[in-house]
Amino acid sequence: MRTRLRIDLAYAGGGYSGWGIQPRLKTVQNELEQALATTLRIDRSLVRTVVAGRTDAGVHALGQVCHVDLPEGVELTSAGLANLGKKVQGALRQEPITINRISLAPEGFDARFSPLWRTYQYRIADSQAVNNPLHRAFTVQSTYPFDFPAMVELGHQLVGLHDWAAFCRPRVGATTIRELQSYEWVRDHDGVMVATIASDAFCHSMVRALVGAAVAVGRGKLTIAQVLAIREAKQRTSDFVIMPPHGLALVRVAYPEDSELAERAALTRNKRAADPD
Repeated sequence: MRTRLRIDLAYAGGGYSGWGIQPRLKTVQNELEQALATTLRIDRSLVRTVVAGRTDAGVHALGQVCHVDLPEGVELTSAGLANLGKKVQGALRQEPITINRISLAPEGFDARFSPLWRTYQYRIADSQAVNNPLHRAFTVQSTYPFDFPAMVELGHQLVGLHDWAAFCRPRVGATTIRELQSYEWVRDHDGVMVATIASDAFCHSMVRALVGAAVAVGRGKLTIAQVLAIREAKQRTSDFVIMPPHGLALVRVAYPEDSELAERAALTRNKRAADPD
């Protein structure tokens, strides 16, 4: 049986074309896998990570999780495992990727299929917020005033199990049915509007579309009732925009207790098989 490792990491996504490997493009997955191969002194082709959330180009992560199965014949001592994170971090050199922890994955753990939910945050500095130049890389700037209470109410109204086809870029054979578990807006200590959105899973561009709908409501371009009607119509629309990627960050992936990991992964796989994702 191969040894599976869990990797907890964070990264600034501005310089990457997303998580997933793409020909001739710089991606987080490629940089991480190359660093793992270098550290473990194995061929690059033998390293393949599986991630909890495939972030798009320009999207950041503070609480990303992936796993990797070591090739047969590659073994780590306790000391080797304890030092692996530091060595992989060194192999990454100046890449804006932080290895928070590398550990033995519990039995049944699957970074992609075992999660209970993923949580994202989106940041917008409007005319009421302190314009901090140090935060421009991960905060969208706006000079417009917003009806913030209306945005808060929209988030509450959208929560639930629905077909989110109007908020997702279509993929052949992929389901757009998701359970939106929470959608909250608050202002932080600088007055920046921060959306926190959690779901069992997200389809492509869904979070940025949900924020775009809230922005349209906040600026008075759409009513809450109109956004709800758009959702029920299940058709892509130009009534709101997909927000820029740099304001978005994956902040947490939640997993069940170790004893429930395999069951959760099997449940998710069965659901995807019945309704492909």
